[in-house]
Amino acid sequence: MDRGEYRVHPIREIPMADCYKDDAMLVARAKRGDGNAIDDLIRKHSTRAYQYAYRLTRNTEEASDVVAEAFVRVYKAIHTFKGTSAFTTWLYRILTNCFLDIRKREKSRPCTSLDTYGSAGDTGIIAQIESVGRGPVEEMERHAKESTMQTAVADLPSYQRAIIMMYHVQMLSYEEMASILELPIGTVKSRLNRARISLRGSLREHKELFSLV
Repeated sequence: MDRGEYRVHPIREIPMADCYKDDAMLVARAKRGDGNAIDDLIRKHSTRAYQYAYRLTRNTEEASDVVAEAFVRVYKAIHTFKGTSAFTTWLYRILTNCFLDIRKREKSRPCTSLDTYGSAGDTGIIAQIESVGRGPVEEMERHAKESTMQTAVADLPSYQRAIIMMYHVQMLSYEEMASILELPIGTVKSRLNRARISLRGSLREHKELFSLV
């Protein structure tokens, strides 16, 4: 499946090489006890972190809770960061874990199981969302597609939603996702495949908007 089939403006704020270099220097200072350095790290990545959390939760308050908890963990654990991956990869892992932990705590209400996956099989979600409308009718259809797709993603089990967001919105590589989720790349691909199957199943009732095979 082409990543462009689910297009919601991926975040790329600054060149990654510069980002990694600056982050490494700030992390090194933070590990030496420089409180300003960790404050700078958090300020630098707060917008990106909130955008990612909001796309996971679709709720402003819950996104804020996820980010707040994640940055508390960053403060407490910065000395354990070994630098074998980018700081942003480590941060995404913490954000994802906070999101999943919050959802697990809510399971007593109850909520949808995080372990619900579709069966293996066809990997395709043939749903194209174009970012440019050509007229009022096309623009209305585009907005309908985006709204329907976002609702379908929000209704996925939490773990599936996270993995869809990582690959198709954050545009992370399989390697980055494997590092964030602490899983083998093959498992990441399998779970992404299952999430796509679940998403495509949710979109079948909207055949007037999406061409599904």
